[in-house]
Amino acid sequence: MRANRTLEFGTGLFVLLGFAALVFLTTQLPASGLKLGNGKTGYQVVAKFDNIGDLKPGSPVSMAGVRIGDVQSIRFDPQDYKAAVTLRIDNSFNMIPDDSDASIQTQGLLGGKYIGIGPGGSEEYLKDGSTIPFTQSAIVLESLVNKFFANMASRGSESSGGSSGQSSSGN
Repeated sequence: MRANRTLEFGTGLFVLLGFAALVFLTTQLPASGLKLGNGKTGYQVVAKFDNIGDLKPGSPVSMAGVRIGDVQSIRFDPQDYKAAVTLRIDNSFNMIPDDSDASIQTQGLLGGKYIGIGPGGSEEYLKDGSTIPFTQSAIVLESLVNKFFANMASRGSESSGGSSGQSSSGN
């Protein structure tokens, strides 16, 4: 009877600690995807990319490591076959040159995607409805790994094919 009560107490304590850990992790998550109401103001600009990877609406937009806005929406543009990404930039960042570039970057090794803006040198600035002319698409880890293994496989077949050809011609 005593062992049963100890087991029940241990199970209850384990469940309670699990809920506490869940609450802690929830408070540590970035709030980029959890929005009840968007009270932020700003202007919208569009950047078009060949490949957005797993970029999502709500992802950060940053410049020099400082968050200046977020991704509002992503749609496919059927005229030039690219992903058109609408960015909301806070009004306090209203002096970004209109020849700036946008690139999709990764937070850490396996982190989420965000858009980094590099400043241009123009005297004119981005405004509501502008398009960022220079973009760099996301680097997709899977395609890099596939290219690496394809390269290694082709090198392996060349070296094994070349050495057998040399030994047979030498005999």
